[in-house]
Amino acid sequence: MAEVIRMPKMSDTMEEGVIASWLKKEGDEVSSGDVLAEVETDKATMELESYQDGILLHIGVQEKESVPVDGILAVIGEKGEDFKHLLQDASNEQANGSSNEVPKEDKPAANASEHIDTSNIKASIIRMPKMSDTMEEGVIASWIKNKGDKVESGDILAEVETDKATMELEAYEDGTLLYTAVEAGNGVAVDGVIAIIGEEGADYETLLKAEEQGVTESKEQVEPEALAPVNVQSSAPAAAPQPSVSAASSNGRVKASPLAKKIASEKGIDLTQVNGSGTDGRIVKKDVEEFTPSAQPQQAASGSTDRPAINIPQVVGEEHSEKVELSQMRKVIAKRLSDSKFAAPHFYLTMEVNMDKAIEARKSMNEVAPVKISFNDMVVKATAAALRQHPDVNVSWMGDHMVKHSHIHMGIAVAIPDGLIVPVVRFADSKSLSHISAEVRELAQKAKDKKLQPEEFSGNTFTISNLGMFGIDEFTAIINPPDACIMAVGGIKETVVVKNGEMKPGNVMKVTLSCDHRAVDGAVGSAFLKTFKELLEDPVRILI
Repeated sequence: MAEVIRMPKMSDTMEEGVIASWLKKEGDEVSSGDVLAEVETDKATMELESYQDGILLHIGVQEKESVPVDGILAVIGEKGEDFKHLLQDASNEQANGSSNEVPKEDKPAANASEHIDTSNIKASIIRMPKMSDTMEEGVIASWIKNKGDKVESGDILAEVETDKATMELEAYEDGTLLYTAVEAGNGVAVDGVIAIIGEEGADYETLLKAEEQGVTESKEQVEPEALAPVNVQSSAPAAAPQPSVSAASSNGRVKASPLAKKIASEKGIDLTQVNGSGTDGRIVKKDVEEFTPSAQPQQAASGSTDRPAINIPQVVGEEHSEKVELSQMRKVIAKRLSDSKFAAPHFYLTMEVNMDKAIEARKSMNEVAPVKISFNDMVVKATAAALRQHPDVNVSWMGDHMVKHSHIHMGIAVAIPDGLIVPVVRFADSKSLSHISAEVRELAQKAKDKKLQPEEFSGNTFTISNLGMFGIDEFTAIINPPDACIMAVGGIKETVVVKNGEMKPGNVMKVTLSCDHRAVDGAVGSAFLKTFKELLEDPVRILI
């Protein structure tokens, strides 16, 4: 009898898998134990085995496609067997399980017979422009023009506070300010309606109604925006240098960028005396910085100057970016660490460890050890020994309860091309330094080769992240859930230390413990770090 093959959950954090490659194709005979495909999970690339004999009747997904856990992968059965009803049943089962909502009746949009013609309305909707690459909304800091005021092209309508700065919004057409959508102090999303400018008495209410129903005439969609930030300059080079012109507008208001105004205020410069080189004579930062009081025009006329002219070459380059698809590992890392950072109340404890004795001990150990012992191996061993003395740190936060572990499984963060993975050294407190060293190297190589098995990257009760080999002195790490703590280890640095009141050269290493305050208190974490420091500063204690 045919059977549907589904995507298994291959790790505790797996939500979907990607078919890296099919090792069997439709029509192939399959025996129990045969590998059907290689599946890329968030942890490693693993083999998908068949648990029955038969013919591979159907493959439901192509290579490089992702499938959620329990999603349909394939069908195995007898040759010629009808399996389509199985796929239909499975699809119906997934659909019923994914949603119990009553389907809503489709509501027609606006009645076609109520089409609103806005072509004869001599007015334009003013929208919130996108003033920075990260801007999502702007706040109207103040209205310079009020409803009913006459507006000319170049007039400042309002000051808008963005996520970067407070900027001025300039009108690019003449008319009357018929309508303002928001009061000062309120926010408007990018492309949201700010105001309407047009002929006095124009039917702007019909424009708003059309905007609400989404049937505004296409002429509005193709017309250039009537509002734009005044500090945006064209990237095209000018055909010839333009002479500086006065920045004073017809209404007596000086046209200047907010930054230029700020610099002028700090330097006590009267902006009415400054010639603007920006669009329509607008004063920009450069004009204020280069402004010299009344003596400057005579100097320029006579040709005398205090500094020679600088020839700035034009640099021509090509901008290029490319979209990088996220691997399954990177997706899960992003999700889990975001959840951890924003859900767990982190606090951090930093301590400096004198590594002089550890350096001497490591040198002595490596003279007789069967494998080379690293400082990271000593950190792992000292951490495990300190956890044994402070079991309240060896805990996991499970949402509505906490689990205290009697075993010590050390997670060691390993960087691989696809992201970060945490192999686990189990019962680390019971293993020798040589044993830990050999196991860490083996696990790290498996991680890079994507050959880790589920039991090798799950079950950690505490995590260590070491960036000392990259020259990092100190950093903080995000807790790897469900652990309650993670320790960030920096590099060993030669510095001046005080011993018995005397300054002497020494070697120190900084470690920072990130704690989930829901599970571990500051005093508990501090006591653990104190024991860890004592063990590393006198490594003989680790062996006891």
